Amino acid sequence: MCILWDKMKDTVSEPGAETAVESVHPTLDLSILIPVFNEEANLGPLYESLIRVLGTLDESWEILIVDDGSTDGSLEVMRKLEASDHRVRVLEFVRNFGQTAALAAGFEYARGKILIPLDGDLQNDPADIPRILSKLEEGYDVVSCWRYPRRDSIGRTLLSRGANWMISHSTGVRLHDYGCTLKGYRSDITQHIRLYGEMHRFIPAYASLAGARVTELQVSHNPRTHGESKYGVLRTFKVPLDLMTVIFLARYSTKPMHLFGGLGALSFLGGLLLSGVTLYQKFFEAVKAHRNPLLLLAVFLFLVGVQLILSGLMCELIARTYHESQDKATYILRSKNR
Repeated sequence: MCILWDKMKDTVSEPGAETAVESVHPTLDLSILIPVFNEEANLGPLYESLIRVLGTLDESWEILIVDDGSTDGSLEVMRKLEASDHRVRVLEFVRNFGQTAALAAGFEYARGKILIPLDGDLQNDPADIPRILSKLEEGYDVVSCWRYPRRDSIGRTLLSRGANWMISHSTGVRLHDYGCTLKGYRSDITQHIRLYGEMHRFIPAYASLAGARVTELQVSHNPRTHGESKYGVLRTFKVPLDLMTVIFLARYSTKPMHLFGGLGALSFLGGLLLSGVTLYQKFFEAVKAHRNPLLLLAVFLFLVGVQLILSGLMCELIARTYHESQDKATYILRSKNR
């Protein structure tokens, strides 16, 4: 959980303590969320571009900028925009927590019924916002944008394609571009999504698992003209690790025994099979059991099976404690009759 400076001054009494997140009820039609880390030169042009586009809409709106611990003059630019326009709000982190935390804070504090995050580097075009709203009006809950053509280096584009293919085939939510920050969400969907680590790229998959209707929209992509990219090659190699977390939470968060118990049963079966081979070799091939490595492997598989099953039982207790202690349901209703 991130710590917001403005809230921390009033509610945090000890170093390292976290603020309680206030629930914000939608009072506006649209919130534009902008996570920012060292984008001083881009904020002014981005604001002007947003104002031109949002001024053509009939909806009430706000621009919520999250300063993710910027070390340049970005915060000063944000404060000037906030002071000159009451529709601009700024959340300031005490340090850099990452884009996932910035988006999570935006989701928590936004006042719009529709949430549209976009990068602060001018590579996302605000002119695509009306098209996103039109898609949402068709009945979709999430509009995931696909940057085409990409204006990044060939190496980064290829790595991104590989990551998108892996995520699409693993989650079953087939999208061309999971990494594009520009998306459209209904706020009642984001209420059921909690983000940790670097899981922001999986939001459409999370939303789909929560029952959201997800679609894809091709949008323009501009080359970066100011500042430096915050995306490195190492981030691509974190995708498989994050993906394993997503798959586990999606399929086994309420039934972990099915995973650990299944693996434990397979381990037991492997141990039984190797025990049978060891006995066969002893009585029919005169192979001494204490000199047969298969016996040690069989014992190892038995022990691993016991540990996996015990882990599954512990996870079942943790899952029940998590849901029952917070009165959390294991389902999400779209609607109900009174």
